[in-house]
Order: sequence, then structure tokens, then C-alpha cells
Amino acid sequence: MTNNQYKFTIYVMVKITDIRKSFGKNHVLKGLSLTGKAGQCIGIVGTNGSGKSTLLSIISGIRKADGGTIEICGKDISKKPKYAAECIGYIPQENPVFPDLSVKDNLMLWYSDSKISYEQAVSDGVIGMLGLTPILDKKVKTLSGGMRKRLSIAMAVANDPPVIILDEPGAALDLPTKLLIRDYLSSYVKRGGTVLLATHDEEELSICDVLYVLVDGVLHQVSNTLRGDELLKAMDIRRN
Repeated sequence: MTNNQYKFTIYVMVKITDIRKSFGKNHVLKGLSLTGKAGQCIGIVGTNGSGKSTLLSIISGIRKADGGTIEICGKDISKKPKYAAECIGYIPQENPVFPDLSVKDNLMLWYSDSKISYEQAVSDGVIGMLGLTPILDKKVKTLSGGMRKRLSIAMAVANDPPVIILDEPGAALDLPTKLLIRDYLSSYVKRGGTVLLATHDEEELSICDVLYVLVDGVLHQVSNTLRGDELLKAMDIRRN
């Protein structure tokens, strides 16, 4: 991790307005809006199939919405999706790595054009912080799921983006790896970064400043302190 703080001229880093998405007659997202500020972690919870992954892929510029606007770092990516790659690090559920290459080779594909040098990332940056240094020469296909997730994060933040979007980063990981990732995200937010986090893990909610539940295609902001039964009730707002 570098010691530099993000230098923002824009306080609101993520602003989505009236995002809609349907697959045939299935209306998955029904006019969603949210705002993420610099130095904030925004959590999104919801049941399986509620549309969390669809929403994050749209915000990341991977998938196109049927309607609405998305502004990232003050740029409208709903009109020019290429802007998303300039200021977003996106970590989907599936690890986007090349299994037949080594860890180092995977990283070099991203750090070759990065504003942060590979050597710096290894010595005092994200590669070292995520514990990847001892396995740089190993083939990715020999790694555990947790190590692959660490690698995915290191690749996604190679260009030190001001916004990170993660889709269930702790799924099926062991406790040490979950803690390591949470520590990294906490450090990132303290530097002024913005995190959007979809999760089922209540421990990950501990780093969230703002919390939304996604129910029937609609986002509802709830207290970020909700846990257990109270959170389950909030996830089925129709019954409240």
C-alpha cells in the first residue's frame, strides 16, 4: 500500500439514478438510485437472484442498463462506458485470472501500464499486503480459491482506482483470507477510496458506512447497524 492519499476534486464518486434492467418479462432492477462518496464503503445485501450481481456489472460498465444514468468520478459512463475502466476496479464473483500463467505473469499483464510500478506494489503495496509475494512464481491453477481471490483484487486495483466494486469477495473463503481482504478494504477507504460491496457476510458489513437492501428490484437504504433477524426482516420489506 502506498502512503499517498487520493486527491479528489469530486466528493460524490458514484451516482446512479433510475437504473432499470429486464430480462424478457423479468424486471430485475426497477429504477435504482444510490450515491457513494469519497471515503465511503457502501454495502448491498439481498437474497440470491435479487439482482445484486446485475447491478454491480452495470455500474462497472460490463453490462448495459435499459435506462437510467451512471456517473463515476463525475463522468457519465452510461453514455461512454470506456470511462469505467479509468476509475473502477471491478472484482466479480468469478476470478478473472489466467490459470496456466504464474501469479507474477498475471499481475504483469495489469501492472505493465499501471501508474504504480510492479516493484512498488510488491514491496509496500497491495501485492505485498495481500500476501502474494511468496507465491509469485506459482501457476495460478495450483492456487486455492482464497489465493485466487487475493490475486483478482491485486489485479483490479493495479492502476490505483478511486472506486472498487466487489461482488461477494468473501464467498467460500477461509477466515484469515476474509480478514485480510477486509483489512485491505478498510485501509483503502481510509485513504479516500470508495467501495461498493455486495455481500451475504455480516462480518463484511462491519466496514460499511451505508447499507442498502435490494428487494423486488428496488433498493432501500437501512441502518448500517442491522444484523441477524433485523437484517433478515429488512431484506423482505414487503412483510414489515
